[in-house]
Amino acid sequence: MREWVVCLALLGALFATILPAAARAAESANPLLADWQTPFGVPPFAEIRPEQFLPAIEAGIAAQKQEIATIVAAPEPATFANTIAALDGSGELLGRVLSVFQNLVGAETNDELQAIQKRTAPMLAAHRDDINLDEGLFARVRTVWEGRAALDLEPDQARLLEETWKRFTRGGALLAPAGRERLRAINAELASLGVRVGESLLAEMNGYRLVVEKREDLAGLSDRVVAGAAAAAEQAGLAGKWVFTLHGPSLWPFLAAAENRELRRELFTAYTTRGSHGDERDTRALVAQIAALRAEAARLLGFPTWADFVLDENMAENPARVYDLLGQLWGAARKVAAREAAALQAAIAADGHDFQLEPWDWFYYTEKVRQAEFALDEDSLRPYFPLERVRDGAFAVAHRLYGITFTERPDIPVYHPEVKAFEVTDADGSHLAVFYTDYFPRPGKRSGAWSSRYRGQYQRDGEEIRPVVVNVGNFSRPTGDAPALLSRDEVETLFHELGHGLHSILSRIRYRSLAGTPRDFVELPSQIMENWAFAPEVLATYARHWQTGEPIPAALVEKIEQTQRFNQGFKSVEYLAASYLDMEWHTLAAAAAPDTDTLERIALARIGMPREIVPRYRSSYFQHIFGGGAGYSAGYYSYIWAEVLDADAFEAFREKGLFDPETARAFRTEVLEKGGSEDAMTMFVRFRGREPSVAPLLVKRGLDL
Repeated sequence: MREWVVCLALLGALFATILPAAARAAESANPLLADWQTPFGVPPFAEIRPEQFLPAIEAGIAAQKQEIATIVAAPEPATFANTIAALDGSGELLGRVLSVFQNLVGAETNDELQAIQKRTAPMLAAHRDDINLDEGLFARVRTVWEGRAALDLEPDQARLLEETWKRFTRGGALLAPAGRERLRAINAELASLGVRVGESLLAEMNGYRLVVEKREDLAGLSDRVVAGAAAAAEQAGLAGKWVFTLHGPSLWPFLAAAENRELRRELFTAYTTRGSHGDERDTRALVAQIAALRAEAARLLGFPTWADFVLDENMAENPARVYDLLGQLWGAARKVAAREAAALQAAIAADGHDFQLEPWDWFYYTEKVRQAEFALDEDSLRPYFPLERVRDGAFAVAHRLYGITFTERPDIPVYHPEVKAFEVTDADGSHLAVFYTDYFPRPGKRSGAWSSRYRGQYQRDGEEIRPVVVNVGNFSRPTGDAPALLSRDEVETLFHELGHGLHSILSRIRYRSLAGTPRDFVELPSQIMENWAFAPEVLATYARHWQTGEPIPAALVEKIEQTQRFNQGFKSVEYLAASYLDMEWHTLAAAAAPDTDTLERIALARIGMPREIVPRYRSSYFQHIFGGGAGYSAGYYSYIWAEVLDADAFEAFREKGLFDPETARAFRTEVLEKGGSEDAMTMFVRFRGREPSVAPLLVKRGLDL
């Protein structure tokens, strides 16, 4: 066997030296495979065409296969350097190509890219399995692992060795041949199913529109919302009408302000029934099949359920601890939500109606109650939140905390005209990262907001490779002569995603494989940034009226503070219900695909879901856990887990000052720079001085009553 592998490696090296000139020319003509002569080595987006991705991905796979073969065929005994570190360094070309491809699929996709994604998803799954199930490679990893006690490894090296060992054992390396082959088949099928779910949901979002033909049906909506709907109608060839879609900037203002209850019901129902219309976009059978295959994979790998498999790598460790956290919050959240529902029912009566509160009424009457109790119209805040000022305000917070500076660079290539590029420099002027912002909805962009990387930070042969980071959103577009004016939720989201971005921008790790953190820790850097968004001293720096330049009035700032805990029962219940639903799917032990509607109905009945509230995500459109891979599967709870961490961690800033240099420096060095190079709880305890408490979160959400 070893002689055969050695021969393969020698043949590969021979072919590499006699590669035909035509093949070399084709490779050099593909910008994805060439050196990028761009500022900071960012992707040359203008040169890249969709048809170049497939050959580039295939070339990347072939290159990593050769790198793996070289590791396996090495005549020297396995060491940390020639096996573990070498494996970490492999696949750089493939990773570079995939980072461009996958980011564009999420933010700027088209039919060609979707077809390539469908074709390459099982191909990439098979390639990962080829590595994880390579017996010769695993034998070398095992040698290093079993001899680790005698190695003088630095902490991050010991961490890399442990993570590498887990990757192989969790990838099926210890399975018998039949088990390995079945795992391969499951992984390939899961990859294809995830792509199908993502495609279906994107088509659902883009395929629906509510067309309003009568001006009176727009009663209650602001001029800004009406103008945006008119612009959407004109773009759709329906001039003189108004179009509303399922994208957030169109959907939520309509539900919060439209007086026409029937149209609110229609739009809300379209949003909450995505993927469940019995047509070619119906995802219910797909998600059930995904859950069943995950359950089978978990059992193959020695875990009772998929949740046990996933959580074994997270801070939560097991399903019982997740359910314990959710249970600590659920009862209090339901009580607060019940009080909120009673207030909304009273508002309905005060409005002269006798109908029962329904889910599509919640947003509308919440705004009425907010205005009655606090004299605060959420839309009245928007003029003080022009997008660019909010963005610059968030940048200013990062500067005050960590000394970093964002400078717009028009010379850096971008993938869409709406995208902005910035260079991020440290306090000493040294280059830290390239940072892209892409904030507006488009047909080729999936819903939601996220942070990603076109290149992660790591070291290559002692050279520091700095990251290329992107924040993507679906925020309100400019309308008329006004700039993009953000809602309070959108402001919070912008700060949130910048927190993720800072986690990547400030990274200081040595090994690429240690970039990631446990799923229930990764939201800490993002959620803690939200705390600065509406702090009065921060609002004073960026919240200015887009027309007059006047700072936001002190009375409005006070109302923002007063309403921070308003409607938190609803927000907690809708979120926690989705977390319970995620756990219900992933604690299934049976391999048979369940009926999606039945499982969801039973799961929500078990927790006593209030009828007036719909889970934030229902199964058919729960893209976090079913779309495009494992994602947040058995991990949607992590937002609230991380919020426990963030609420407690932010107390350190409250105690010493929002911009206390020592506290900020500790958070940067002990959390943001570390990636996954250390245990997550160890990092938190070193920053905070103790393990986290749930008490600050209960106070923050108003659930301590």
